[in-house]
Amino acid sequence: MDLVIFDCDGVLVDSEIISAKMLISELAGMGVAIDLDYVSKHFLGRSYPMVMKVIRADFGVTLTDEFEAQYRARLMAAFEAELKPMAGVAEALAAMDVPWWVATSSSESRARRSLEIAGLAGLVADRLVTAGMVTNGKPAPDLFFLAAERAGADPSRCLVIEDSLMGILAARAAGMAIWRFTGGSHLGGTPPEEPSDARPDLRFASWAEFKDIGRELMRAGP
Repeated sequence: MDLVIFDCDGVLVDSEIISAKMLISELAGMGVAIDLDYVSKHFLGRSYPMVMKVIRADFGVTLTDEFEAQYRARLMAAFEAELKPMAGVAEALAAMDVPWWVATSSSESRARRSLEIAGLAGLVADRLVTAGMVTNGKPAPDLFFLAAERAGADPSRCLVIEDSLMGILAARAAGMAIWRFTGGSHLGGTPPEEPSDARPDLRFASWAEFKDIGRELMRAGP
């Protein structure tokens, strides 16, 4: 592989469980009752505009700008208090020998602050593309194509690391190899069922396991 593309939320930072619980709480105040399974099925790996679209279609509720501002403010406050990097991910990123980028459905401001809180901003630096930089978010392949373009890599020579079905579909649409990380708190060690068109090439549950199965991606030890 010439390039590895990492998702951020639920892969580098353990943010998805925080986001899901906050969204459930905020929507309850709007009279919309959803649970973690609903969030996992409909929202995991998708941008906020898609959340708005689904809620409007399923519940007939239009989320206002005020709702979005309140949700984002409370979510970032929760991140400041609770967000952590995935165990071992900093060591794995630091040991990478193959070039890598990050491609996330989050906004650029949220992604950069999340990486700062988790202590990963210095490792990622400017190797970041976000949903606002493309016309179509996941499951469209645009984000992954943009990461490959900026890295100067052939999409067919790229490996994507994702946790969500939407991300897997996007990687498939881009013609890229895909490994699924299943170690995030939001998955509870048991990923949701994978449709036949959203099955990864490989699954791993920890970053220590990633370093083992991806030895060819790592620098040789002393």
